[in-house]
Amino acid sequence: MKKIIFSLIFVACFACDKKEETILDYAVVSGKIINIKGVVTINSYDRTFSEPLDIAADGAFVDTLSTDKSSYVIFDGTNPVFIYIEPGYNLNVAYDVNDFENTLTFSGEGADENSYLLARNKNEKALLKNRFDAYKLDEAEFKDKFKSIKKSNDSLLETFDGISKAFKTMTKRDLNFNYLARINEYEKYRKYITKDNSFKVSDDFLSELDNFDYTNEKDYFFSQNYKSLLTSKYRNDAEKLAESDTIATDIAYLKTLSSIENKNIKNDMLFSFASTNMSYAKDIETFYKLYTENSDNEDNNAIVKERYDKLTGLSKGKPSPTFTDYKNHAGGTMSSEDLKGKYTYIDVWATWCGPCIREIPSLKKVEEQYHNKNIQFVSVSIDKEKDFETWKTMVNDKELGGIQLFADNDWNSKFVKDYEIQGIPRFILIDPNGNIVDSNAPRPSDPNLINLFKELKI
Repeated sequence: MKKIIFSLIFVACFACDKKEETILDYAVVSGKIINIKGVVTINSYDRTFSEPLDIAADGAFVDTLSTDKSSYVIFDGTNPVFIYIEPGYNLNVAYDVNDFENTLTFSGEGADENSYLLARNKNEKALLKNRFDAYKLDEAEFKDKFKSIKKSNDSLLETFDGISKAFKTMTKRDLNFNYLARINEYEKYRKYITKDNSFKVSDDFLSELDNFDYTNEKDYFFSQNYKSLLTSKYRNDAEKLAESDTIATDIAYLKTLSSIENKNIKNDMLFSFASTNMSYAKDIETFYKLYTENSDNEDNNAIVKERYDKLTGLSKGKPSPTFTDYKNHAGGTMSSEDLKGKYTYIDVWATWCGPCIREIPSLKKVEEQYHNKNIQFVSVSIDKEKDFETWKTMVNDKELGGIQLFADNDWNSKFVKDYEIQGIPRFILIDPNGNIVDSNAPRPSDPNLINLFKELKI
């Protein structure tokens, strides 16, 4: 892997034979993926790292992963392959993109652990069927459902003889964390799915989380479920702090993370949050200052500083990043230079993005309200090239207005990368001279967008 740094750490053992022991801090992942249709990436599960995977013409690949993270995802554009690694693993992954469910296999060192995790995921999907329906169950039924899943996956674990004792011990803990994480999110998801915002769980519903240990470093770096419980706790604390101190939620969250006593947990949570949220910060100076005051991981800090330096170039008044010759739904191509002369409100979206689709009615209303004003509305799709016809059809079927453009390389388009876009929808406002007004402008459904237009006298 080009940017994942790995090393061999040599430790001198002062035993009587004075032999030198080699401790590995990396894992080798290789394999073969056939019928690839686009770029394949390797990503850390927490989304702090992503790079293209170097694939040979026959689909073969080999890469080296740092084990400072244990969970990665290989993504071919359609299928995610979740992999678990430990130092010294030599894991082989193979599958056919066109028949993913039936062909995905693991071999080599770490195969049993990864095969169990794959089987566990399939087992949970089979037991849940429609995951959203589970959140419609009443409290007792919901708990029973996930207790039965925990028991089933525990029994499944015992059928894998080749799994290490340490992995089995930690996995049993993770099965419990999975149950706790699901009941912890029950109220939020039930509100969303049933549209009943008045719903509240019973006072004792979360009693199993009483006296929960939020300081276990080993559990934190092994279990994504444990990590989600910590994230939920500090997000709840941040919401209370934001309300009491009248500050932005992201700033409040960084302040709550600063109270974490375990240095490694604190560093990782700070880095994960900064990596995925700094590009959305309205007050990037305060955001970055809080981060640097509380993180002492030099490698993480160097990465965050690089992103900070890039984001400060996207501040109000700076020249906007540009794009060239994006396909225009109306015919021909269009470049950002062609948009100068009016304010430009850009919607970065994709046909598969649910939140993007939900903004369409509001965007249409804003477009209608500002028709013939000194502003133009541009939607830039970052769908993959293979979905070009899907994009054209949706533009027609939903009668999308404004200027409809198709980016040149989906997520890897230079315009998308230059704006540090980590998630969509993303809205950008540019002035008539091509300078940035707001690199993270309010959504069409947000009343603050109209307030912003009024301030600018559009």
